[in-house]
Amino acid sequence: MSEATNGVATGAAAADVGPTVGVVYGIPPQPPVAANTRMLEAGALRIGVEYRDVDPEALRAAYAGNAAQLAELEAKSPVGGFSDEGVSVHVFDAEDGHEYLRFDLFDGEPHYHYNHRPGPAGETVNNVVPFDVTAGGDMLEWAFERLRTRLPQMLAKAGGGHLVPRVDRAALEPVLAEARALAVAAREGYRRAAEAGA
Repeated sequence: MSEATNGVATGAAAADVGPTVGVVYGIPPQPPVAANTRMLEAGALRIGVEYRDVDPEALRAAYAGNAAQLAELEAKSPVGGFSDEGVSVHVFDAEDGHEYLRFDLFDGEPHYHYNHRPGPAGETVNNVVPFDVTAGGDMLEWAFERLRTRLPQMLAKAGGGHLVPRVDRAALEPVLAEARALAVAAREGYRRAAEAGA
């Protein structure tokens, strides 16, 4: 029997939404930095676009208030810690701000997240799936194509299936177009800055 609240799948019910792929972490994704994130309203959803420079110190600081989460971060980190950068595209429940999906369009290890709501005891199921650039091509284009064509299925896999009937596709399309333009501009701005500094 699954654990759920008002029809919303929680961490304990994550196994009920299909087979797990990638790696499951018992810690939530690092929260977005509000000052670096452009939020776009899309009815039942809120789409965030953020340029992120991930480093071990910032990750440790994000989980410093929870000893178990910090211990898991340290245990699953590569030697020297996680370091990467690139654009992140966030998909939130507009009502309460829970982030169900995240696409980390990173230079080194691009990946995406199915991030379930915490379970009744606070347990977290953050399913991180590596992206194969060889098979999938440019992850930025792939991510926005998934948001246009597979959003209901991906939301359901992350435990957010209750949002699907409330998603207005006509209202979402222009928001996705704006989010894509922001993501492209952020990535190109970073690359120009990196080339100028080289």
